[in-house]
Amino acid sequence: MFLSSSAPSTGALRRRYAALALLTGLLGLASRRFQRGLPAWVGLYAGDVLWALLVFWLVSLLGPRRALGWRAGAAASIALAVELSQLWQAPWLQALRATTLGALVLGRGFLWSDLLCYAGGVGLGVGLERLGQRRRTRP
Repeated sequence: MFLSSSAPSTGALRRRYAALALLTGLLGLASRRFQRGLPAWVGLYAGDVLWALLVFWLVSLLGPRRALGWRAGAAASIALAVELSQLWQAPWLQALRATTLGALVLGRGFLWSDLLCYAGGVGLGVGLERLGQRRRTRP
């Protein structure tokens, strides 16, 4: 039973992705809360990398049976769309971004470096997923 090589159920995958999303979200919040105690480069970029990783886990939660490449592409597309939306300065959108939740989800201003962080976060998700798949298929 415990050594079964069968694929996990969709429900089990969703629970796994929900737990990973929760953990990643908490780490992301902690990276912002304790930013001053971290090395400068970690404090500056960790939150953005973790945000993209969170998006990857959430996409995986919604489509746990989708191909890894599809999930990575969807997460990267969402991250890119959110970052590009920061170039749009509509008053209602700025008011939304001024709230804590709005800033956490939508960001505050466009930065090219964020795109690299998002690529790193999605890439980290892909790497962790491949590592997990490899561990599950080992005899």
